[in-house]
Amino acid sequence: MTTDTASVTPQPTTLDTAPPAGRPTTPRRRGARSRRGISGWVVLAVVVACALLMLFPFWIALVNGFKTSEDYISGSPLTLPSHLSFQAVVDFWKGVDFGQKLVNSVVISGCVAVAGVALSLLSAFAIGIGRIRGRIWILAIFMVAFTIPQEALVYPLFVLTRDLDLYDTRLGVIIISAVLQSAFGTYMLASVLGAFPSEVLEAARLDGASRFQVLRHIVLPLTRPTLGVLLTFFFIWTWNDFFLPLILLPSASNQTVSVSLGALSGQYTSDPTALAAASLVGILPALVFFLLFQRTLMRGVNLGAVK
Repeated sequence: MTTDTASVTPQPTTLDTAPPAGRPTTPRRRGARSRRGISGWVVLAVVVACALLMLFPFWIALVNGFKTSEDYISGSPLTLPSHLSFQAVVDFWKGVDFGQKLVNSVVISGCVAVAGVALSLLSAFAIGIGRIRGRIWILAIFMVAFTIPQEALVYPLFVLTRDLDLYDTRLGVIIISAVLQSAFGTYMLASVLGAFPSEVLEAARLDGASRFQVLRHIVLPLTRPTLGVLLTFFFIWTWNDFFLPLILLPSASNQTVSVSLGALSGQYTSDPTALAAASLVGILPALVFFLLFQRTLMRGVNLGAVK
């Protein structure tokens, strides 16, 4: 008996398409992505709002610094000037001898930044790599020294600078500010150098390298991004410092930008355009310095995050 093979058709096999246990389905994945997308937009909106709030004072100073007094009175602080007027900036620059104040701030901030970084590197090298005794207590002392308010140090620093003939001199402010800034720099660099690879240091010592050669050829190149971050911080902190220059630099020829701006707030209270011009001129140098060293700052921050 023969069977007709042509009439026998193979039945298609059905596969189990149910997702395995523990694996989310496609709608859930899309829902999670949509929730992450919404949260990302919310975070972006908050960041943009905070950035606008921070930039608002700069915008007020920029708009009103190039107005005339009549233009300011006829309009509002938020309106754009009808025409650009540099008279307020020129009057402020000549009235307070702002060029000399700018030179003082640049010299003091630059010297403090360089000296503070150098002191921080040498101290952190001795603590982190030299492994001196009591390094934990020394770091604690540096941290406490950094957290002491400047108001508590005014009288001792005044007496010290007066006895050493450094009162009302830029050198006295440079030395004091560099030592104070190096407390934070030492604490930061000592933690970095404490985790320095010991194999590299041991290999350099076996090759006959001295401590100075290890510092110059090994430690300095590897810590250059961190030193760049400290240099930027020290410059901006010293530029914005108001209290110490106010106490230690009473002469008008030695005053810094921040002190001159604080002294002028009462003199030009009735002229908002002069106050805006003074604020704008005082902000621009620090902003330019930050923009020039922004790449160095971000490189150091990213390197620290990767480590």
